[in-house]
Amino acid sequence: MIKVPGTVSKALIAHLVNVKDQINFDGLCVTAVDGGYRIETPSVETPTLTHTDLLNYVTTEEVAPYVTNWYYWESTLSELGRHRRAFLRRAEGAHKNDVPTRYRALRSDDGCLTEWGEIQVTAILDNRGHRHYDIRHQDDAKVAPETLETHTDPRDAREISTYDDRGRYRPLQTAPSLQTGWVFPNLDARDAVETINFLYPASIPNWNLERNGELDITHWRETVERQTGIYGVVEELPRSAVEWVAEACCVDSQCLKRREWQYTDDDQLEADGGTGTFPCREPCSLVIAASRRWTKLEEENERTYEFDLTPSEKDQLEAIIDAVADGRTDEIREADVYEGANQYRTRFLRAKRIDDEGRLSGTPTEPLAESSTNDEQQTVMDDADNDVATSGNEPHDGADHSSQSAEANGEASKDE
Repeated sequence: MIKVPGTVSKALIAHLVNVKDQINFDGLCVTAVDGGYRIETPSVETPTLTHTDLLNYVTTEEVAPYVTNWYYWESTLSELGRHRRAFLRRAEGAHKNDVPTRYRALRSDDGCLTEWGEIQVTAILDNRGHRHYDIRHQDDAKVAPETLETHTDPRDAREISTYDDRGRYRPLQTAPSLQTGWVFPNLDARDAVETINFLYPASIPNWNLERNGELDITHWRETVERQTGIYGVVEELPRSAVEWVAEACCVDSQCLKRREWQYTDDDQLEADGGTGTFPCREPCSLVIAASRRWTKLEEENERTYEFDLTPSEKDQLEAIIDAVADGRTDEIREADVYEGANQYRTRFLRAKRIDDEGRLSGTPTEPLAESSTNDEQQTVMDDADNDVATSGNEPHDGADHSSQSAEANGEASKDE
């Protein structure tokens, strides 16, 4: 049974008297009329009620869910930003279910579950209509809370999102490598959305802007044309290579966002953009940094090399490339000698085909006359790229690469 605290009843009366003479929200309609009040829900319609009758009637089993629901969204969370509010309403299915259905789900053993990137958000309801939220990694969905590391401060999520389960730095926060073993239990609405914002910055406002047709997308050409300094060279990357960039970086196995940017507004990329819940509105700083390197590499002329390989060795080289590109090398056991990227098979191939100077079949990459000059040029280029690698996930031109600046940043200043 949902209880209606006195504060809720008083807020309802104050709204009708001081704000306007009607409440119309989520199926609840309360109207001030001559001589009293009337209440309507999808299943209830009352005659005119006196002030005392109204206060008693809102506590009934049929009306209490509607009244506490109104108070939660219109009073408790009245100052919450529209993007965060939209997300929390989605988290309990307000976009598709009526209040009684949502309350039953919220009060069930499982609560209302929402998957967001790699995390799971569980919304539950107490007997006064207040929501509470549990956030954890999806892989820990069935793990007992007491066995997980408990956090209550949303700022802890920043540290959690910085490293993966192996302690490696994550330059891209939307990479599918979020560490496991933690939980944020019993959060209120504000702390819940703040925690998500630390795990997946700007994902909530960009998701809501997109669903309302307000997302400002910056396509590839516009992004690279504003690059300056060492990143200005990215503008020279050929159109065909941009397809390869998108195929390499902007897929579900590499990033949980769904790529919405194209080459230009009227020139669509053929590469798959992924299936993520929240959109990617422009090429991120990691893509720009990698593209600088690829721009340099694409300036090289193709050459023809001749190597001695058996058919199986050719197949093995292709298997190694696939395993590294798909991040599957850790999945291949030492005993899986039939796998081309198996460590023992790869070491055997290196022992057989790579000489003491690291050359495949002893074939030099550059003719001897060019090698010393090219080595010096490569060293300079590698040093510059190493400087880039220390820049983290910050934009290279001072622009906001993660969220729509005008709408999302304005929202964030209030309570995103």
